[in-house]
Amino acid sequence: MNALLSVDAALSQILTNFQQLGAEQVSLEEAYQRILAEDVISTIALPPFANSSMDGFAVQAADTQTAPRSLHVIGDIPAGTSPQFVVRQGEAARIMTGAPMPAGADAVVPVEATNQNFRQTGDHELPETIEVRQAVKPGDYVRPVGEDVQIGQRVLLAGSSIQPAEIGLMAMLGVSRVPVVRQPRVAILSTGDELIAPDQPLTPGKIRDANGYVLAALVRQNGGIPLRFPPAKDSIEAVRARFEEALAEKPDLILSSAGVSVGVFDVVRTVIEEIGHIDLWRINIRPGKPLAFGQVGGVPFFGLPGNPVSAMVTFEVFVRPTLLKLGNRIDDAPIIQAYLEKPIHSDGRRTYARVKLRRDAGSGRWIASETGTQSSGALSSMVLADGLLTIPEGLTGNSPEALYSVRLLRPVTQGLS
Repeated sequence: MNALLSVDAALSQILTNFQQLGAEQVSLEEAYQRILAEDVISTIALPPFANSSMDGFAVQAADTQTAPRSLHVIGDIPAGTSPQFVVRQGEAARIMTGAPMPAGADAVVPVEATNQNFRQTGDHELPETIEVRQAVKPGDYVRPVGEDVQIGQRVLLAGSSIQPAEIGLMAMLGVSRVPVVRQPRVAILSTGDELIAPDQPLTPGKIRDANGYVLAALVRQNGGIPLRFPPAKDSIEAVRARFEEALAEKPDLILSSAGVSVGVFDVVRTVIEEIGHIDLWRINIRPGKPLAFGQVGGVPFFGLPGNPVSAMVTFEVFVRPTLLKLGNRIDDAPIIQAYLEKPIHSDGRRTYARVKLRRDAGSGRWIASETGTQSSGALSSMVLADGLLTIPEGLTGNSPEALYSVRLLRPVTQGLS
């Protein structure tokens, strides 16, 4: 029997088969959480014109140095207008936040630093004069041209994840179509005579298909586009037909669950060996040893185990890094160090245990405990898990004083200040 391949060697071998996908253009509305494929270079300055950072009065700063000082108000400058007058010595113009500075003015006096003498002018009142009570310097309360962004500045880097602030900045720069890395299209197949849809009634010997929905959600969570197909029966003809349907969708990756072990009815391996090839199989991992990787019809293929926990764990360990590489995404899953509350049994394979985490009140240590049964069919253990604790290869016992890495599956805030 062939020796089991180590997790690290298997992942390294798998990732050599993948490169970042190409770019596509999407609208600004569709760009949220996509990955930039090119740098964004500004073609304008922000702000594009000097403007007021306060509601107040645009003045020549030199006029305020002998405050209190009375100035004649010559006009209004609402936001969105372009003043056509010049502020001269002894004059001021009322200005709103964000409105462009008028020619001649070099500072703004905040409205609260003035006394105003009003006159009626049509639909609104405009002060005839103001008394400036506070001296200002040139540039006070003025946002200069290019204060935020200069022409020709590289404002966003290729590989950045586009968040709301990035979308806002691109909108201000006039970027309406965004070059982003194409999302991996992932075909998802389940196999098994026992599988039925979630809306079908259970009958003896049948179970509802969970893996197809779990894997689709995981693909979407990691930046891919899932293409989920109905379960295939355990026959070579049915499985071959389902693979042909998947290939017709031109996916970047195919995932199947079940059918890659050594059982009589594990037909996925048979079909793959007909229309593709398996590059590696049987990895030193628990849960999830019967995992296959290869190609079918020229498309990379993962054959994941049929048990739902095994499918999820092997996805996290092998498929997730693959999707991240295809989409040029960083692996931002937090990893913390934790101590075991009680020993966890391992059979010597690298083990990924589902654990809950708590912070010890006295020492501040993270303490990990199993979620309950570690059966690879107990999907509730993943629902309860805060993370996957890694027990390295070769260990069958573990010490309460040893630290173990835990990859978080969800944010953990218990005991954090």
